[in-house]
Amino acid sequence: MITSIEEHAAVVVRREIRIAAPINRVWHLHTDVNRWRDWQADIDTAYVDGPLRQGVTFHWSTAGLQIASTVYAIDAPYRILWGGPAHGITGVHDWTFTADGAATVVRTAESWDGNAVRADPDNLREALDASLSSWLDHLRKTAENLTR
Repeated sequence: MITSIEEHAAVVVRREIRIAAPINRVWHLHTDVNRWRDWQADIDTAYVDGPLRQGVTFHWSTAGLQIASTVYAIDAPYRILWGGPAHGITGVHDWTFTADGAATVVRTAESWDGNAVRADPDNLREALDASLSSWLDHLRKTAENLTR
């Protein structure tokens, strides 16, 4: 059973952002997979049948990559952990949400491993960092605009 990212993976990236919006709003945006395309410019497709819960697999695509992610752990509205293999990369992605007054602090950590990652860790670390930064920025902008 997977309970966290792989700390010793070839690539590990961590990011954090403070969003001026309540935790329930941020959580709902982030976990409504079927609506990711509404606010995530980098997502080409995204769908899940039913609510997210442990063991559910959802499907999405970005940058030409088809990804199937399985929810390993979920504790709404505080944490979701998902991951799986895609194109030679085994990824595990941990998201935590902490209320900070009327705002929310979102922390994310993601590990990537596999032969493809070990062959080019510096470029893949840079790509993952840029992706997480973009994701958090889109989440922040969308959640904050909904509060106005």
